[in-house]
Amino acid sequence: MTEDNPLKRISLKNPIHLFAVGFGSGLLHPAPGTWGSALGTLLGVMLLALLGTKTFLILTALCFVFGCYLCQKTAEDMGVHDHGSIVWDEFVGVFIVLAAIPTLSLPWILTAFILFRFFDILKPFPIRYFDKKLESGFGIMVDDVLAAIYAIIVIFLIQAWG
Repeated sequence: MTEDNPLKRISLKNPIHLFAVGFGSGLLHPAPGTWGSALGTLLGVMLLALLGTKTFLILTALCFVFGCYLCQKTAEDMGVHDHGSIVWDEFVGVFIVLAAIPTLSLPWILTAFILFRFFDILKPFPIRYFDKKLESGFGIMVDDVLAAIYAIIVIFLIQAWG
C-alpha cells in the first residue's frame, strides 16, 4: 500500500467507516462487492427470518437512508467516489432482493444473491447512467437499488413460469 491509498484514510474504529465497508467485508480481495453481498445475504437472511418481511422492509428502508449518509461520508474521507471497498450499498441491495423471494430456502437465497450480483456488475440501462451521474451518497446507493429491482423482476418471471 502506498501513502496515497484511500484505505489509509479510513478507520474501522470509526462506526461510519465500519458500516460503509460492510464490517470489513469490503476490504476482502478480490471482488469486494461480492464479499459484501455475501455477508449482506447472510445477515439479511438472519434478519428476515427473525423480523418477518414487513419489519425487515422497514429496516431495509432505514438502512438505505442511513447508507446515503455513511457512504457519502466515507467516500469523502477516502477522497474517492464509490470506492470498491464501500459495500453498504450491496447490503441494502441484496436485502431488497431477499425480501422478494418466495421462501428462505437455499435455492431462492442463492438465486437472489446471484441475480443481484449479476445486475450490480453488469449495470444495464439506466443503472450505469445513474452510477456515473450521481456523485452523492444517494448515487452510491441508488445503483444497487436499481440492480435489486432488475433481480426482483427476474425472480417474478421465474415464479410466473415455474
